[in-house]
Amino acid sequence: MTAPVAHRLSRRDFLRVSALSAAASLAAACVIEPPAAEVPVEAGPAAPQAPAAPAAPASRFSEAPMLAELVAKGELPPVEERLPENPDMVAPVESIGKYGGAWRRGFTGVSDRWGPTKMKANNLLWYTPEIVLRPALVESWDVNEDASTWVFHLRKGMKWSDGVPFTSADFQWYYDYQVANTEITPIPPGELATGTPSVLSVCTTPDDYTVSIAFAHPKPTFGYPMAGHWHQPFVPHHYMQQFHMDLVEDKDALAALVVEKGFDSWAAYFTDRNSWFLNPDRPTTDPWMNTNALSEPLFVMQRNPYYWQVDTEGQQLPYIDTVTHRMFESADVFNLWILNGEIDCQSRHVGMGNYTLYKENEESGGFRVAFLIGANHTAVQLNMTAQEPRLRELFQDRRVRMAVSHCANREEMNDLLHDGLGTPRQYSPITVSPNYHERLTHTAVEYDPDKANALLDEAGYTERDADGFRTFKDGSGETISIIIEGTSQEDDTVMMLVAYLEAIGLKASYKFDERSLYEERVRANEVDAASWGGNRTILPIIDPGIMLGTMEGFPWANAWGRWKNRTDDPTGEEPPEGHWIWKIWEIWDQVSAEPDEAERNRLFAGILDIWADELPMIGFVGELPELVIVKKAMHNYPGNIPSENALGGEHFLQAQFVYWEDPENHLFQG
Repeated sequence: MTAPVAHRLSRRDFLRVSALSAAASLAAACVIEPPAAEVPVEAGPAAPQAPAAPAAPASRFSEAPMLAELVAKGELPPVEERLPENPDMVAPVESIGKYGGAWRRGFTGVSDRWGPTKMKANNLLWYTPEIVLRPALVESWDVNEDASTWVFHLRKGMKWSDGVPFTSADFQWYYDYQVANTEITPIPPGELATGTPSVLSVCTTPDDYTVSIAFAHPKPTFGYPMAGHWHQPFVPHHYMQQFHMDLVEDKDALAALVVEKGFDSWAAYFTDRNSWFLNPDRPTTDPWMNTNALSEPLFVMQRNPYYWQVDTEGQQLPYIDTVTHRMFESADVFNLWILNGEIDCQSRHVGMGNYTLYKENEESGGFRVAFLIGANHTAVQLNMTAQEPRLRELFQDRRVRMAVSHCANREEMNDLLHDGLGTPRQYSPITVSPNYHERLTHTAVEYDPDKANALLDEAGYTERDADGFRTFKDGSGETISIIIEGTSQEDDTVMMLVAYLEAIGLKASYKFDERSLYEERVRANEVDAASWGGNRTILPIIDPGIMLGTMEGFPWANAWGRWKNRTDDPTGEEPPEGHWIWKIWEIWDQVSAEPDEAERNRLFAGILDIWADELPMIGFVGELPELVIVKKAMHNYPGNIPSENALGGEHFLQAQFVYWEDPENHLFQG
């Protein structure tokens, strides 16, 4: 039996503040009930799914001119042979597009890979405009009653970007030779496992187009990572097997190649060759395939001739031929490109602080400035597992965290840094989220320096140095010094916080790290405090790592979270017995196993209750609209759409639908 339609976001505000209701009606116009499953599994309430789209008649399929030329030359099969029998048919949000042209964006290098990743990545499922899961790469899926077994039905005739058939063997190989190999995968991926200790799911493939994934425990939220941009549970095994030591005939030749390429193990080389952004030869199922490595100054992606999706007139997607990412080293350079009209459509790195600058140059730059519904917050993470024992003691004291919160003038921060467009609040699910939590949102947000001082005194930090800064309470007389690290060259939020902290006797400073260095320092647990903000607040249950303290980059409980993710992590530490983080993890185990959506949300509120009591990290301004620069001749990017990491960030409506009104004027000059 086919899985039922999911519950939608319960708050009517979501559709009121967004412009997606029109998109919803467009999408609904081309949706019918999917065909019955070939291997039925009893459906339960845990499989949110929109109906599959109908197949377009083969005679209606069309393709980009650059591909039609290759077909005419005999260098590429006809479009009907490149598409699956039943391609994914989706209505564009605004209009049917035109083929051609190039899309120019900016990036900061390999460590900024998530920008192009979110733009191009597709997966088994995706979302309707109402944030309901729908089939995408797969034709349909089924779930048993307790959501412990998920069965996916692939699209017959679908192919990798090199023309090789995409079948269930790509899933089975991924399980058997990548996930099960401890040299490549030391611990099971969290999305494919359940329980504590972690138990890997079992993959079986009864035929070429059916994939069954059976968990040891209920996994009702499994559909969400299967719509994400980083959890593809398959691999082009016909290509990757040449790099697997257990499968090659000439093991000495592979070992020599590993040394020649500068890797310390065959598994490391395998991972490198399996990374789409480092290896342009790796086949893909995404709308564009890269032609070079992301480490180069100009990163270029060209359309995938075997992409499996079409619009409602049968045009194979994507519309745009080429996507480029040009490397920049400073925000000033990137902003100059925007003003000069050299960035076509981008939100990433487009700062709200430059809103007036962008608006004043819309006409000369040929772009418009649009807003996205932001899930982001400005926030700091005080690492309760810092290596310095005295800082660890400081940050673990709830009174200190509350004092840091009360010392910040959020209204002033919002007015000066965000033109009053944000909302002073703690890091928490935003107002339109079904998980909105009133108490957490308003915990300790009042600007009250006197209360902050009293809390620090109560915590025992009463002694001060000659400059008026508080000292550690161990009698050493040493001044407390908090270094807050982040990846923005200029972090105005932190600079204002430093002044607020000074007013209550805490000395702090800001340290800029290039992103790869920041990530390295977090992995080594060398970051005492971080300015990493906070997102994932529209549907936090989809991606709860920040709330659980397990997400790298948000190190409020860094060593504990690393231990939770992997008990043999060299920088991980088991939390103290009885600490409240254990209760957070206990509740999450219940949430992740609960098939009923309403009950999941009720249980998840228990985690938010603990956050309201303990304030694990301190938020300042949230519900921040995000800016996006869109060239006036670009279509199918309306703005006023949710921007949330789990929903593809700025690409919730998916980049393959964006097109140029005049593609002939935007050709790739490469």
